[in-house]
Order: sequence, then structure tokens, then C-alpha cells
Amino acid sequence: MVVEAGADFLQLHDSVLEKLGRNIVDGTVPAGTRISADDVATRFEVSRTVVREVVRVLESLGLLTVRRRVGITVLDSSQWNSLDPLVIRWQLAGPNRAAQLAILSELRSGIEPLAARLAAQRATPEQCGQLTAAVIGMSATSRAANSDAYLAHDSDFHRTLLAASGNPMLRSMSEIVVEVLAGRTRHALMPHQADPEAIRLHGVVASSIQAGDAHAAERAMEQIVAESSTAMTATSATSTSTESDRT
Repeated sequence: MVVEAGADFLQLHDSVLEKLGRNIVDGTVPAGTRISADDVATRFEVSRTVVREVVRVLESLGLLTVRRRVGITVLDSSQWNSLDPLVIRWQLAGPNRAAQLAILSELRSGIEPLAARLAAQRATPEQCGQLTAAVIGMSATSRAANSDAYLAHDSDFHRTLLAASGNPMLRSMSEIVVEVLAGRTRHALMPHQADPEAIRLHGVVASSIQAGDAHAAERAMEQIVAESSTAMTATSATSTSTESDRT
């Protein structure tokens, strides 16, 4: 019997969750597959307690269903909680990354320009300062746009923007947007050096919000999302082409 405790349990739990979740999302374990808890425990060399907790999380994400006398069954993607950051992370790591990026760009185009417009009407002085500080940080680390430091400032900007909208539903989307930004860095979809125009537009959003210019803030945010979508699509296509040439 395998026994885990404390930090070891959490490490094993997170490891199995990551591997099994990605296997389901990328189709390695297809929809309709029946999963045995004993088989999972044996495969990953963990206890049934770890497996039970992993299954509980995957069930909450809509990737699995557990029924008496039926057991554990993998669900179709139509049942997944597509807005959960974990599901987004696994999809961005899978073979359908380009399609997922397009979907996420469409989502961002609907929520972030709106958030910018509302923020121009509702942002607090503190939030205005945080937006400006994030832009300064992005500019200072722009020569390494694929670094964790640049990602941290970029993430701060978008979190603050959504919070500054004053709309709790928009604020709740912040981790989704941040996961997209992290995915660009994680999967080498960011240029080594940031596009100066992209940073300038972030500055326009920040200054427009501070000035209370809702139209300008919304327009600049629309341009940011469009630029991000175009850049990700181009980089993803190049990456896919390079991988194909190697095979």
C-alpha cells in the first residue's frame, strides 16, 4: 500500500492531475473511455486516495463522470468546463492549440475592450496607478518579452484592468486571460523582444482610463487584443510548420 502525507501528497496529486488531465484533453484518453481507479493508481504508483482526489477534481471540471455500477467515464469535450484555467492550460498544450488560441482571442475581444470602457468610468486612483506601473514594468522588461518578469507585469495590467471595470463577472475572467498570457510564454508564442506598438497601446489604455476617456480606452484595448491574436496565430503557424518539417 502506497502512503502519502502532507507535501508529498500534494505533489503526487498535482502530478497525476496534470498528466491525466492533459491525456484526456489531448485525446490520448478519448471520450467514452472507462477508467479504473486501480489502473490509475498502478500506472502512476500512487495510492487510491490520490486517485480519488484527482478524479474528484477532473469530475468538477467536466472531464469525467462517476456513476455507481458504471464507474469512471471520460466525457466529451462539450461537457468540459472550458472557462477553467486548468482546462485552458491543457488545451493550449495539446494538438489543437491554434484553434484554442482563436477561441480565446474571440473571448478576449468581447470582454477586455468592454472592461477598458467601464474602467474609464469606474477605476479608482489606486487602480490607475497600478495600470501605469504595469506598463512601466512591461517597458523595462521589453527586451525579454518571453521572460517571467515581462509576463508578471503584463498579467498585472490585465488583472487590474478587469478589476477596474467594477463588474464582478468581468473581474472573474482575469485568471482566464492570465492563463492565455502565460500560455504564450510557456509555448514560445511570444517574440523575444516586445512589439513597441503593443506597449504603447497598453500605455494608451492606462492614460485613457485615468483621463476618463472611455472611447479611447476601449479602442486601444481592441487593438491590443487584435495584435495579440495576429501575433499568436502567426507564431503558432510557424511553430507548427517547423515541427512538421522535422517529422
